[in-house]
Amino acid sequence: MTAPNRATLWGRVLVDELSKAGLEAVCLAPGSRSTPLTVAFAESDVRVFSHLDERSAAFFALGRARRTGEPTALVCTSGTAAANFHPAVIEASQARVPLLVLTADRPAELRDSGANQTVDQVKLYGDAVRWYAELPDPEADQRKVRSLRTTAARALAETTGVPPGPVHLNCPLRKPLEPTDVPEAVPDEFAETLAGAGREGPFVRTERGRTTADADAVDRVASALEDAERPLLVAGPADPPAVDGIDPDVVAAIATAAAAPIFADPLSGLRFGPHVDDAPVCGGYDGYADALPAPDVVVRVGASPTSKRLRNALRDAEARQFLVDPAGEWREATFTATDLVTAEPGPFLASVAAELDADAGTDADWLESVREAEARHWRVCEAARTDDAVASDPFEGAVVAAALDLAPDPATVFVSNSMPIRDADRFGRPRSAALTVLANRGASGIDGITSTALGAGSATDDPLVLVTGDLAFYHDANGLLAVDRCGVDATVVLLDNDGGGIFHKLPIESFDPPFTDQFKTPHGLEFDALAEFYDVEFERVAPADFDEAYERSLRRPGTQVLAVGFDAEASHRRREELERRVRDGE
Repeated sequence: MTAPNRATLWGRVLVDELSKAGLEAVCLAPGSRSTPLTVAFAESDVRVFSHLDERSAAFFALGRARRTGEPTALVCTSGTAAANFHPAVIEASQARVPLLVLTADRPAELRDSGANQTVDQVKLYGDAVRWYAELPDPEADQRKVRSLRTTAARALAETTGVPPGPVHLNCPLRKPLEPTDVPEAVPDEFAETLAGAGREGPFVRTERGRTTADADAVDRVASALEDAERPLLVAGPADPPAVDGIDPDVVAAIATAAAAPIFADPLSGLRFGPHVDDAPVCGGYDGYADALPAPDVVVRVGASPTSKRLRNALRDAEARQFLVDPAGEWREATFTATDLVTAEPGPFLASVAAELDADAGTDADWLESVREAEARHWRVCEAARTDDAVASDPFEGAVVAAALDLAPDPATVFVSNSMPIRDADRFGRPRSAALTVLANRGASGIDGITSTALGAGSATDDPLVLVTGDLAFYHDANGLLAVDRCGVDATVVLLDNDGGGIFHKLPIESFDPPFTDQFKTPHGLEFDALAEFYDVEFERVAPADFDEAYERSLRRPGTQVLAVGFDAEASHRRREELERRVRDGE
């Protein structure tokens, strides 16, 4: 490997090592200081996605890594560019998404000197990264090259550790940054004997094992399920990849053997798929969880459920609750679980399934009561989705339900935070289609939603659907640039209620002022102009006409934005009415 100068050498060695270690994709944002890295990636076999701003680049990388479960790299120049990565780094940390963040930097001696575009980038992201390292200054020194290769290979491996997450490499680089020839900077004989050049694969290979619980833990959980009268399985949002290594058939086997219903979050990877035809998979629990008899044994996998009603019902249940987490972290904010099992959920549940004998201890009425509540919930919701009901009393939940119910098989569906994910949780009915439903529920922000969705879409040939609110759509308008620049098509379902509709769920709704101006914040924006600016198709759709417009968009190439208008307060009152009807048994 030859190089005309030291910075170019560093870029080429770093990218060569990452490629050998398995990196497949990188998101680049433009800048001068990162030139050696950008040029090296552009010349490599790593797939490059070019973005105009750092925040969009970071969330696009987040979406791709979330969809694949494999790390995507990020590159930016020095200064505030690196700070714009921070929101996505936080989300990646909270949601356990593998990211490799490469921030170019000025030489160390320029720190605290007033030098232009120089900020302190050392451990910039604090505890939000799994590992941090600063690369050595570029130099034609074999020991330093070995250090560079070792650090690069280790960093990529750390992104998929236990738990996975972001890793930050700070990369100080000296001019010249372009591949300009500097005589004697990299002697020919040095390049000919470059460390690592003759090795196959990465310079350092990291082999990881699975986190497994001992046989006693398996027996305890299996025995508890066998002895339970009202057992329950709860699957919260999954770590990447979408199903977190859990075989749906294994969960179905446990549910059948223990007569235990499965409360499957829409982000769990278990609410949708062929297994729902044979297993008691429930998706309507947000409407009735606290009206059921309390379970006496609960087995939980994944992050904390989206449903607040379910979280509170688990809090109030006097039950033995097993949390299964591969990192042994506590992801249960009500602090009422009784057992923490440190194990990979997939293999652990498979071992439990193998130990289960029969459902002798189960209350025969328990599973039936859950099934009745689930069926009642969907009868009420289906009635609210009829054309006449939607036309006379439209609400956002009916459109979110239709977006999931009519999505192609297979498809990737990305759902924004605030009300869309809550509506997906309550109104997204389990179905046998292979839907991969994703959302940014680590830190649960509305920033970067469009970029994350398009990043997820870039990782698969499946059709992509984005269900988003108006504020999130506005907040990440720059994300639409990836439609053309990165070649990703989507059907965007835009729920336009002119502001922050979720605040109608909070007590502050009763205090106006300041509710309207400071919380709901109506904006009055017309998004057709925004769509035209980014050269994507736009259609304003009446709620009653949504199904037809949605299916038409799914059949067409390109990206279409379907804007469906609602009154946020009326939608919230409609949700309350449906909840009452479910609880009253109508």
